[in-house]
Amino acid sequence: MDDLDHKLLGLLRADARESAAALAKALKVSRGTVQNRIARLQAEGVIQGFTVRTGRGLEPNRVRAIMTIAIEGERSRSVVRALRGLPEVAAIHTTNGRWDLVAELDTATLAEFSRTLDQIRTIDGIASTETSILLATEKI
Repeated sequence: MDDLDHKLLGLLRADARESAAALAKALKVSRGTVQNRIARLQAEGVIQGFTVRTGRGLEPNRVRAIMTIAIEGERSRSVVRALRGLPEVAAIHTTNGRWDLVAELDTATLAEFSRTLDQIRTIDGIASTETSILLATEKI
């Protein structure tokens, strides 16, 4: 991936529904270049899908949590790959200290949250986890 790919991904993260023409204009390249790069990034698995993010107030009963994860040995890549495949995992952060990863979880119900925890805990390479449900978020 080069600098243009990174810029393109940044624009898509901000608005994945932006037209190829608008992306091309922002990046100062042709529409064909944007379309070809998006297709290549999808084929390589860099772009794994497009999604909708809703405002926090729209779905007030969602269950959101932070999960800290300890990984066995040198299994970080395979664990991250498995976590990326779960739509309930909103973000993954690497960190230092006692925990190797921090995963942000976002589910519609407590039952879905419980199933997600069960799925994550069975991923090969995860030694232990600790999860905290986010009760409220204060705007700064």
